[in-house]
Amino acid sequence: MKLDNNNHSVFLLYDHLVLVVKYRRQVMDDTISDYAKDMFVRLGKNYNISLVEWNHDMDHVHILFKAHPNRE
Repeated sequence: MKLDNNNHSVFLLYDHLVLVVKYRRQVMDDTISDYAKDMFVRLGKNYNISLVEWNHDMDHVHILFKAHPNRE
């Protein structure tokens, strides 16, 4: 297991996010999932977030990502 670090801490932070379509409608196909995944990766670069795993079904998306805490 490789730990991440910054100036004053050592950490290993993974988050599991589940996004559900309103009313559980069956609208999530491969095209929509790929678009959302690309947007997540592109926006995540600004916040030190890296995608670990992405899975989807017809009504929800599972996202496992790794985050670096930032001090502001």
